[in-house]
Amino acid sequence: MSKPDALTELGEMLGDRFSRSKSDLDLHGRNETYFPFLPPEAVVYPETTEEVAKIVRICAAHGVPLTGWGRGTSLEGHALALKGGISVDFSRMNRVLKVHPEDMDVVVQPGLTREELNRELRATGLFFPVDPGANASLGGMASTRASGTTAVRYGTMRENVLGLEVVLADGRVIRTGTRARKSAAGYDLTGLFVGSEGTLGLITELTLKLHGQPEAISAAVCAFDEIGPAVDTVIQTIQLGIPMARIEFVDAATAAAFNSYAGAEMPEKPHLMIEFHGSASAVAEQAESFGQIVADNGGDGFSWSSRPEDRTALWTMRHNAYYACLGLRPGATALVTDMCVPISRLAEAVEETRADIARSSIPGPILGHVGDGNFHAILLVEPGNAAELAEAKALAHRMVERALRLGGTVTGEHGIGMGKLGYMEEEHGQAWEVMGQIKRVLDPSALMNPGKMVPGN
Repeated sequence: MSKPDALTELGEMLGDRFSRSKSDLDLHGRNETYFPFLPPEAVVYPETTEEVAKIVRICAAHGVPLTGWGRGTSLEGHALALKGGISVDFSRMNRVLKVHPEDMDVVVQPGLTREELNRELRATGLFFPVDPGANASLGGMASTRASGTTAVRYGTMRENVLGLEVVLADGRVIRTGTRARKSAAGYDLTGLFVGSEGTLGLITELTLKLHGQPEAISAAVCAFDEIGPAVDTVIQTIQLGIPMARIEFVDAATAAAFNSYAGAEMPEKPHLMIEFHGSASAVAEQAESFGQIVADNGGDGFSWSSRPEDRTALWTMRHNAYYACLGLRPGATALVTDMCVPISRLAEAVEETRADIARSSIPGPILGHVGDGNFHAILLVEPGNAAELAEAKALAHRMVERALRLGGTVTGEHGIGMGKLGYMEEEHGQAWEVMGQIKRVLDPSALMNPGKMVPGN
């Protein structure tokens, strides 16, 4: 048995849904950030769970690695075929299988994107809230335990996945969880696979929680002269229990990037972007309370809008922040950091990070989902410039040390992938080896997204 035999079997099984064309390999070898071009040896496009199971069994029999592919929007190289093998592209498994409006849940295939799901749900009065910015696939979002702008109110993928169907490394198909909202029956296998980045199995079906579409929505932007008062405003808003749906921070450099990229007219100062969901009276009350906190902290340029087109423009601009920041240095690529700290240490973390970047030669706009203590520095480097990349990695390493010193984590939402593997032992200690033991039990040949997540993989 050999790799060529496996490729032959897969080609015979899938026909034109098995590809070794240069365009397909190139597409599945690229990523959004600074990682090298790493194409797989072939791409497969399954349409059913049964096909995924057959693909896995063929690859297991021939020792061929498999890496799942959703939309390729991850920022840590999760979907790159680090050790070659097959890229399993789920774009043809993109259906809504069943909506249960009375129970506020939905069953979907992994290749469906979050925007496609919410379009399907419009007539039900329900929506799926997890919003990482990119129009990512739901399978990929579960695999990376994604979150985003709305996590401060609705939680991350961890809180919104009720159950999964997963193909294991030996081709077995298992189901985890149920449609019930709680269970005390055994190990939390759903939680194990959510965030496992495809290293334990391939997700082929998800059961997700839904939420009611709010009666009223209002959004606003406000500016501050300094970073500290903006972050203090966030902390005070949370401590007072004001229920924000989103609260985002951008620094002066990011505001300048928005002006250039999206034609905004923001003062080049730190800003907060906020949104409230609820009844009309509740939203009005929350907005008034927040406005007072902004005023107490010296914020200005405070304006609200409940018009859908204004809110759409605001959050589209925020979701495109990565590309806007790349525009600050045309031709640049980026190392994107992703630290998350307890909310009481947020101001300290942001201020120290800003000062560290200012002492470097690397541009690094800061922005993030500060409502849950998560923020990013987008370190802009010249492609192929080894000295700049080394400096950016040194900055990122100090951010990691800062996050851990303050009681936080090296990644709030982007996951480990290739970029943060070296920090796992520092954050988890001996627990990282336990993760490796779980991996070896479920995938003894290390064929599922090898080179990621655990030691010695």
